[in-house]
This record gives sequence, C-alpha cells and structure tokens, in this order.
Amino acid sequence: MPFTPFHLGPGALCKAVGGRHFSFMVFGGAQVLMDIEPLIGLLRQQPALHGLTHTLAGALFIGIAAALLGRPVSEWVLRLLSIDHARLRWRAAVAGAFIGTYSHVMLDALMHADMRPWWPLAEGNALLGAIPLGTLHLLCMGCGVLGAACLALRARQRARSRRDA
Repeated sequence: MPFTPFHLGPGALCKAVGGRHFSFMVFGGAQVLMDIEPLIGLLRQQPALHGLTHTLAGALFIGIAAALLGRPVSEWVLRLLSIDHARLRWRAAVAGAFIGTYSHVMLDALMHADMRPWWPLAEGNALLGAIPLGTLHLLCMGCGVLGAACLALRARQRARSRRDA
C-alpha cells in the first residue's frame, strides 16, 4: 500500500543514529515521492504497481528530487510551525533523501513480486520473500520504537543539561 508508515521505522532509527546529519523530514518526503507511481497504478487499477521508481535507477532520480525539494520545503515548514531548529544542512537532506529512496526499494523488494529492484544492472527480484512479511513489519516497527526511544532519551538529557546549567 502506498505511503506505508512501516518505512518510517528505519528512518527513525537513522535519525537517532545520525542526529543532525540526517533529515527525518526529507526521509519522509522521499517515502511519499517513491509511492506516487504505485498510487497512480492503484487509481488506474493496473496489475503492476512498482515500476521504474522502485529500481536503483529510479531511486537515484527520486533521491535527487527529494534532496533538492526537501531541504527548502522542510525549512519552510519548520518556520511556518515556529519550531526552533538548527539549520538543515545539505548533507542531512541528501542523507535523508538517499537513505529514504534506497531503503524504500529494498524494503518493498522483500514483499512485492512486481519489482525489479536491481534494474538496470539485473532483472528479477531475488529479495522477494527473503524475510517473512510479518517479520519485516515487526523489524520496521522495532526500528521505529528503538529510534523513538533513543531520540526521547537524547531530548531528555538535553533538557536536563539546560536546566542544570
């Protein structure tokens, strides 16, 4: 299903590990951009939903678009919501965009038979079924819980340091 929240779990863990060097907002935007093609396929009732966008080549081009669009859009949204934040660096936007697009291809390749993730280097989808679907969903949720817990602990430590200073 397009725009699945399961993709956000690994992104939360990447944010916890990468900190200011990884943009979770750009990562999320990349997830949405990746699933525009399957959404159109669903609306048109096409039998194959995962085409060019769900390949190495497609992820490259969508990653470029996500980085270029994601940084200014994320900055604008944060200003609009009056959220105090450090300036979003290009490095963080690029990391969020490309980790977003390539992780999306890999995760979807594990569960969708209509994918050719390695195109243009190879045909087929050897990743299909490598992990049972239930296990994949649990892994993604586990990444999200672990990432959120780490981020919450880090925020709590920062607040305690400011209070004690």
